[in-house]
Amino acid sequence: MTKTNYDNAVIEQENLKYEGKAKQVYLTNQPDILWIHYLDQATALNGKVKETIIGKGEINSKISHLLFTYLQKHGVAQHYLKTVSQTDELVQALQMIPIEVVSRNFAAGHFVSRFAVPNQMPLHPVVQEFYYKSDALDDPFINDSQILALGFANPDELVVLRQQAQIINDLLGQLFEQVGIRLVDFKLEFGKNSAGRIILADELSPDNMRLVDQQTGHSLDKDVFRQHTGDMTVGYREVLRRLEQVI
Repeated sequence: MTKTNYDNAVIEQENLKYEGKAKQVYLTNQPDILWIHYLDQATALNGKVKETIIGKGEINSKISHLLFTYLQKHGVAQHYLKTVSQTDELVQALQMIPIEVVSRNFAAGHFVSRFAVPNQMPLHPVVQEFYYKSDALDDPFINDSQILALGFANPDELVVLRQQAQIINDLLGQLFEQVGIRLVDFKLEFGKNSAGRIILADELSPDNMRLVDQQTGHSLDKDVFRQHTGDMTVGYREVLRRLEQVI
């Protein structure tokens, strides 16, 4: 049985709770702690395209750990608890809010095609969008009134989601600027802890961010996989290398 120590307790990995596009989530012998395993897997078109990418899980785990640590040092509450191995970590078990919060600093992807604007056009103010997290429905766009009507969040919680997304965007934007990377856009997921507090969850990696080298303009994220323009791990490793120099 796989186990580790955390907070003076032995944490044992138990049954698989669910498997996502890039991670497996396991229950543990502690009901408030989950065991996350990052997969060597890349997907596109909401999981319809899938490919094994050796080493990707380790890179994403390391990047996510660095970014969560950075945000925690700046006062952002989040679910990360401990790194267990190169690909595994412990996190708080949360009641997840089924909403993806997307922040767009520059036009890219669907934003470009929807509004017929130039790729990488600066967006002022930062655009915030909500999407309903549902693979079966391809994560459709959802607005505030729809969220309220469906009971996914209340008005106060929507305010918290927007405020936290803006704070995180500001912090990550400053960090990536420091290492010569443009934070184009990214998505966040949040959940409620046992006290009912909304905190940051999921992962922070080039899988859920668009990152562009400021000097070359090259993508350092999953767009390389989506567009079949090269080895995606080259950009991921470069992101990790730069972050390790400053965090």
